[in-house]
Amino acid sequence: MRTHARETYRERMDTTTDTLVIGGGQAGLSVSYHLRRLGVEHLVLDGRDRIGDAWRSRWDSLELFTPRRYDGLDGMRMPGDPAGSPSKDEMAGYLESYAARFGLPVLTGRRVTALSRDGDVFTAETAAGAFRAARVIVAMSNYQRPRIPAFASELDAGIRQLHAVAYTSPAQLLPGRVLLVGAGNSGAEIAKDLRADHEVVLAGPSTGEVPGSYTGFLNRHLLVHALNGVVFPHLLSVNTPVGRRVRPKVMRRGVPLIRVKARDLERLGVVRAARVTGARDGLPVVDGAALEVTNIVWCSGYDPGFDWIRLPILDDRGEPRHDRGVVPEVPGLYFVGLHFLTSMASAMVHGVGRDAARIASLAASPVLQPEAA
Repeated sequence: MRTHARETYRERMDTTTDTLVIGGGQAGLSVSYHLRRLGVEHLVLDGRDRIGDAWRSRWDSLELFTPRRYDGLDGMRMPGDPAGSPSKDEMAGYLESYAARFGLPVLTGRRVTALSRDGDVFTAETAAGAFRAARVIVAMSNYQRPRIPAFASELDAGIRQLHAVAYTSPAQLLPGRVLLVGAGNSGAEIAKDLRADHEVVLAGPSTGEVPGSYTGFLNRHLLVHALNGVVFPHLLSVNTPVGRRVRPKVMRRGVPLIRVKARDLERLGVVRAARVTGARDGLPVVDGAALEVTNIVWCSGYDPGFDWIRLPILDDRGEPRHDRGVVPEVPGLYFVGLHFLTSMASAMVHGVGRDAARIASLAASPVLQPEAA
C-alpha cells in the first residue's frame, strides 16, 4: 500500500482510499501516525476548520490535568517545561505541529454526516462529497452532542443559559448568581473560574475524587507518574478485575474529580447542591426549591452523537458495540478514542497511542469477512 506526498492534502478531493479515519483530534492523528508508519494509504476527515480547534474552543483558562511529559503523542514530545501543564491553546498548536511534522493526510472542514456500507465498501458522506474506503476508523470520543435537559426551555428568557462546551470566560455571563448543573471536572473547574466575579452554586451528585493532589513537587512527580503511568493505563483496564468493576461506574458517573476537589470548592465559597429537578415559575428547582439565578451553565455532559453511523452497531444508549475497538458485526470498522475503550487512559492524550497503534495494525491486515452460516 502506498502513502501520499504531504503537500497534496490541503487541496485533495480524492474520494477513494484504503482506510478512512473519521476525526482529526489526538485520537485521529495518533491513528494516522501509526498508519503512515505501516505504509497504509489513508485519509483523515475532520469537521473543524483547523487542526486543534476542538481545544481552541474550550474556556480560556483551561489547562490539561497532566504535565507536558505526559501530553505528547507517539514520536513527538510536547515542547516546554516537562513538569508544567500546557494550556488548551498550547495543546491545539501542538496537534497542528504534529500533523505537519509527520505529513499526516488530514482534510479539515469535512464533517461526516453519514457512514454506510455497501458490500465491502464503506461510504462517508460530507458536504464536500463522498469518501469511500475498505476500512473505517472512527477516532473520536463518545462525548459529541451537548446534553441539556428538556425543562431548560421552561426557564425564564432572562436567564442566560449556555452549555459548558460554549463557555469561554466569566465575561459571557450576566452579573449575579450562576448555577452550574453537573459536578464533574468541567463543573468544578468552571466554578473555580467564575467564583472571583459571581456567586456560584454547583449542583449535581459527586463523581468521586482521584486520591491525592496534583499540586506540589512530590505530588506532581510521584502521584502523577503513578496515576498516568500505572493506574490509568494498566490497573484500570478491561484486562483486570478492578478495571472491569470500575468501568461501568466511570461510564455512568464520569471521571472522578482530578484537580479542583470538594475542599477547594468549599474554600472558594462555592455553594454545593444535590440536584436540579426541573423548572417552576421560570426558575430552576434546586433541591426542591426554586432558585433565583441570572445564569445557568449546563455541565450536564454529552450524548454519544453517533446516529450518523447508519449501521446496526449502536446499543440502546447510542454507544457503539465493540470489543476493544473492533466491531465484530461489521468487519473493517474500528473505534479509537472512546472513553474507557480498553482502559481509563484510552481517551487521554498520553493513553490514546496504545489503542491507536493496535487498531492501526489491525487495519493494515486483510479484512476477514464472517463465514456464512
